[in-house]
Amino acid sequence: MAIIKPNNNTISAITALPAGVGGKVLQVVQGTTSTPVSSTSDTFADTGVTANITPSSTSNKIFIMVTLCGVEKRSNCLSRHRLLKDGSQLALYNNLSPYDNTGDRKTDQNSLNYLDSPSSTSQLTYKVQYSLYPGGGSGTTLVCNNDSISTITLLEISGWL
Repeated sequence: MAIIKPNNNTISAITALPAGVGGKVLQVVQGTTSTPVSSTSDTFADTGVTANITPSSTSNKIFIMVTLCGVEKRSNCLSRHRLLKDGSQLALYNNLSPYDNTGDRKTDQNSLNYLDSPSSTSQLTYKVQYSLYPGGGSGTTLVCNNDSISTITLLEISGWL
């Protein structure tokens, strides 16, 4: 096993990694919302969960962590969520968990994670949208219900060469 030794004397003094080594967190950005939203449509709408980040190098990655709280479905319906970067879909999450025995409501907390390779040094906007699942029943789907807080956290990770 090869040991990589930086030229610096202490860990806190490390400002660059040797060529071929990546993974250092360069910046962290978080967006939060507690504003409840609801929909009765299978057309995607914004949840209010959004954050902007400007990568410092085109070789860096953006690790996205999303926690949607107060995700509720009423009247026997299913929901879905998607992660967007500057309006383009990166990931789709179909929330197919069943409703409770009465068919009236089911409340969940959903987590989404995604590693993006944007190849950009321009500001990027990441956001989450939601809707009813097409053909998944009729009813209402909600996000941030019952005073809950949903978050999106963006971590810029130094890239691999």
